[in-house]
Amino acid sequence: MTTSVTSIGLRGLEGYKVIVEVQIIPGRESVSLIGLPEASVKESKDRVMATLYANNCSFPGKKIIINLSPSEQKKNIPIFDLAMAIGLMKEMHYIQHEIPVNTAFLGALSLTGEIKSVKGMLPAILAAKKQNIKILYLPCIEDLPFTNIDGIELRFVRTLNDVLQSLSGKRIPNPSTMNLTKTSPQIIHYDKDFQYIIGHHQTKRALEIAAAGAHNVLLIGPPGSGKSLLSESLPSILPPLSNESQFDVMSIYQLAGVSQANPTQVPFRAPHHSSSSVSLIGGSSIPKPGEVSLAHHGVLFLDEMAEFPRRTLDMLRQPIETGKVTISRAATTVVYPSRFILIGAMNPCPCGYLGDRSHYCTCTPKQINTYQNRISGPILDRIDVILELKPVLLHGDSNEKVETSSVIRNRVIASRARQYKRYQGEFLNSSVPIERLVVGTTLQTDQKQMLQKWSASYQWSSRVQMKVLRLARTISNLSGDDKITNSALWEAMSLRRRKVVSSKSLGAR
Repeated sequence: MTTSVTSIGLRGLEGYKVIVEVQIIPGRESVSLIGLPEASVKESKDRVMATLYANNCSFPGKKIIINLSPSEQKKNIPIFDLAMAIGLMKEMHYIQHEIPVNTAFLGALSLTGEIKSVKGMLPAILAAKKQNIKILYLPCIEDLPFTNIDGIELRFVRTLNDVLQSLSGKRIPNPSTMNLTKTSPQIIHYDKDFQYIIGHHQTKRALEIAAAGAHNVLLIGPPGSGKSLLSESLPSILPPLSNESQFDVMSIYQLAGVSQANPTQVPFRAPHHSSSSVSLIGGSSIPKPGEVSLAHHGVLFLDEMAEFPRRTLDMLRQPIETGKVTISRAATTVVYPSRFILIGAMNPCPCGYLGDRSHYCTCTPKQINTYQNRISGPILDRIDVILELKPVLLHGDSNEKVETSSVIRNRVIASRARQYKRYQGEFLNSSVPIERLVVGTTLQTDQKQMLQKWSASYQWSSRVQMKVLRLARTISNLSGDDKITNSALWEAMSLRRRKVVSSKSLGAR
């Protein structure tokens, strides 16, 4: 006879059913764990045996085989301990009651029978719901953002004995008595606010457009021109995360083993330019999320972008284009989401002062071309807005109109609401499929001619021209227009325009 108990495995954020099959056969007393378990999972059998011994469950002098099905999928997190213990006790008739249909068990075990949580509990819980699990036994998790989900009954347990009592029909303690409470909404506080940034009106406007449509931005300017300050202030004008987005972000952070200060705040990741490609994209023997996934639903800020290795930057092509990153290893392929706003900041040349009126550039034309070419054409094609910044005077116009980030954020929220309504889903202008974008986005004859003229002048590719249309659509959304206006198209083309510095012009200076 074979006893089968259900648990949940993870392949990245994607969850799948794992059937823990237990069978006792004649042979020398031993325990075999099969089904491609990794080292941390192989140790589960010893923890389970110690737990059952501590709970006065004696073993037959026979061979015990535990199979984790599907057998072709590697199991790399020790989340199956509880299911293995229940399967063994059921097979040895220590559990007389039937286990309800569509019931799953999650959690690691201590040697005394305490049930512990492991990395990836949140995505495993969400995956259990998708797999039509009706009852889920799991350990008490202090930072879990909920205590119940529609369509699945969560039974929080502290010890193996709690599970046995529950299966026998006895009442287990209420989760509220276990200090497990729903995470209360936290007030979002931003260290940076647009009202404290002097000048840079065009850049602030561009960042508002980028926030509204989730467009990528590249800021080029000399040292001290405000590139980093403007980029770090962008999260203050982004809408707070929805519940589903919070769960996605928390799941990624749990799998990566990274803590979050405030789950409701949009992620802001700023990796150093010396970061490896694995830390940026994700990987290692057991594929973990990288910075591009940790920035999901948020901002990825690459300061000194030209100092990143070109090979590392080129790895951003797929995440920027598709909103996900695929990490392949010998035995598995993992897909992590990576839908973020890319903000790049760089100097115009190695010394930083090319075109600056107050400093003389000491770089040669060859050095400047080599430096600028570190960002490849395919990466530039995937950037919507390219701006050149200049230093501003600290004591400028005292009567200038200054808006707070909250005022700008309200306009961004309103613009995104129009986009969600237009596309009937969670799509923004930067990522909506082209076939849905072009519906109702017909340009007038004079607008087509204007776009063709600029495209020929600046040698824009088809991708860049489409990004200009996406930008124009976002600008129109911000102003409340249903169609792309001439002013919106003109502003979109101006935001994508960039002066190309040639070797010939540099040699003539």
